[in-house]
Amino acid sequence: MQEAEELLKKALALPEKERADLAGSLINSLDETVDENAEAAWQEEVGRRLEELRSGKVKTRSWDEVRQKGRTLLQGK
Repeated sequence: MQEAEELLKKALALPEKERADLAGSLINSLDETVDENAEAAWQEEVGRRLEELRSGKVKTRSWDEVRQKGRTLLQGK
């Protein structure tokens, strides 16, 4: 466990881009199962959401608003 703590400390000292790349690599190492339909499903979802935005069916929210709502929801549990 001490080794993991040391690695974490070093990782947190990395620049943001390198931390993101490292995090992605670690997540990918946990699940080697490839869902062949996942990419197509995400493309479809992105297209649907983009159309909802363009049509005015949904509105965007600021990050501050979303973060505050998330905190409120988590505190309510």
